[in-house]
Parts: sequence; C-alpha cells; structure tokens
Amino acid sequence: MLYDSEILDLYVKRSEQAVTETAKKYERYCHSIAYGILSSYEEAEECVNDTYLNAWNAIPPHMPERLSAFLGKITRNLAIKVYEKKHAAKRGKGQIQLALSELAECSDLKSDVEDESNRRLVAEAISSFLKEQKEEKYKIFVQRYWYLLSIKQIAHENELKESQVKSLLFNMRADLKKFLEKEDLY
Repeated sequence: MLYDSEILDLYVKRSEQAVTETAKKYERYCHSIAYGILSSYEEAEECVNDTYLNAWNAIPPHMPERLSAFLGKITRNLAIKVYEKKHAAKRGKGQIQLALSELAECSDLKSDVEDESNRRLVAEAISSFLKEQKEEKYKIFVQRYWYLLSIKQIAHENELKESQVKSLLFNMRADLKKFLEKEDLY
C-alpha cells in the first residue's frame, strides 16, 4: 500500500492510478462515514465514488496535509447533501438535522458565517477546544457532530446510558459556547 505522499504525487501527475490507490487505502473509511449518515449501502457507495471524483478535481491545485481528513470531509459533505435532499420534506425530524441544530446553538457567530476566514477561525477554535478535552469527551463529541451518530448509538458504543451522553454533550456545548465567547467568536 502506498504512502499518502505517493498517492498525492499520482494525483499531481494526473495518473488514474491515484484513484485506484485511494480506493485501496480509504474505501472502507469513506464508506463507513457515508453509511453512518445515510444508512444505505448503495447511497454510501455512490458518495464514495463521488469522493474520488471530487478529490481528482481538487488535487491539484489543493494539496491536503492529511489525505484521510481531506477525503473524510468530502465524503461527509456529500453524504449530508444526499441525506438533506432525500429528507427535505422531513426537516428537523432526522438525526443529522438534530445534531447540526444542537451544535448551531453554541456557535452562533457575530460575523457572516459564509465568510471563509470566519469559518476557518471557528474551526480552529473548535479544534483547540477539543484538544483540551479528555479522550472520552473528545470521542463522544466527534461521534455526534462529525460522524453524526445518534445518542443511542453513542451510548451503546461507549457503554454509557443515553442520559449520560445527553448530559455530557449538553455540558460540552455550553463549554464550547463559553470558549467561543472568550475567543470573541460568538
């Protein structure tokens, strides 16, 4: 299996082997992200294939520092778009909308959220906040707000009661809000 730097070199050279090597190394990872959001093997597979196309179109000029994170972000965004399109009539009833609305409560920015520099600042602040958390809290936060798992799934995977997960996430959102206020991002 090739190193990420070797795979990126293949993209730069516009070698179709780049996609093949990406699939060998990251197909299961990307599929698990998409499946976790969509709960459909076929739709997840389609998102993974679209991820490869998006990576092909983005590299170059973009050269990601971590290929896994880059591919995971593309997959996640594609899966969320498919989910939202599929559930447009049911807004607010699904886990994804619920999780994203929970997080929005503590990150209501003063400035225009659409501005790329502001999004980057908030992302960096959230990353700093998470680095300060204990491993269990960090893991649960990421499971909920990155992988968009349900409270029930998180409780099961971490051998906790659902009420414990809800409480932990509530407290973390409150702490995140305070952190963002301190950073003058709320």
